[in-house]
Formats: sequence, structure tokens, C-alpha cells
Amino acid sequence: MFSIGQLSAKTGVKIPTIRYYEQMGLIENAGRTTGNQRRYDQAGLERLSFIRHARELGLSIEDIRELVELSRHPDQPCTRAHALAGHHLQSVRARISKLKKLEKELARIATLPDEGHVGSCNVIHALADHSLCKGNH
Repeated sequence: MFSIGQLSAKTGVKIPTIRYYEQMGLIENAGRTTGNQRRYDQAGLERLSFIRHARELGLSIEDIRELVELSRHPDQPCTRAHALAGHHLQSVRARISKLKKLEKELARIATLPDEGHVGSCNVIHALADHSLCKGNH
């Protein structure tokens, strides 16, 4: 059994976040000692590690909730889990594409020549007037 502090140390998840996940039903309510301290078992540790990794990959709480629910039915097909992962992958790729466009435009803006004072600063002018941007970002 693990205290909430031990669980936090083992997973790298902060204590308030563990409590939040417990309130949301993502992890099982911990058993309590006679001193009212939370105690988590190995399954709780594994579930919290799963949630942390899913969050690191950028999955939403809603997607994690669905994956947790799916994990409660180990004999069911995992097509929904694959669909969730595939949808998230598409979203990540779209964000990467947008970030690459932003990078290109910011690199262009950062190298615009000007007279060296704010009144003629092309960075400020480009940020103030979207029509000065090259391409859609």
C-alpha cells in the first residue's frame, strides 16, 4: 500500500492532481487508514502511471476517461482505443503543421530589416498588420 505522498513520488504526479483525478473518478477512491490517510494499492499506482503517460502524450481528460473505462473490460475489442489514438494523432499532426507555418513566419519577421528604433520596427508593424504576413498561418 502507498500513501498519497509515496504515490506522488513514484509517479511524479502532484498530490493535488492525484486528489483531482480521484474526485473525477479516473482513479479509484483510496482506502483510508484509521487516521484518515489515503492508501493506494498497486492497481492505483498503475492507473495513475497510465493517466500521467496519457497526459504527457497530450490526451484529453475525456479521452483518458474513455480509455480507463475501456480498460475495465479487458475482453472487449480495442477498436475504440485505436480510434482515440488515431484521432489524437491527427490532431497532433495538424498542430505540428500549424506550428511549422508559425515558425517560418516568425523567422521571417524576426529578420526584417528596419532603422533600429521602435517607430520603424518591422517586427511591431508585422504583428500589428496581419496583411504584412506572407502566407496563411
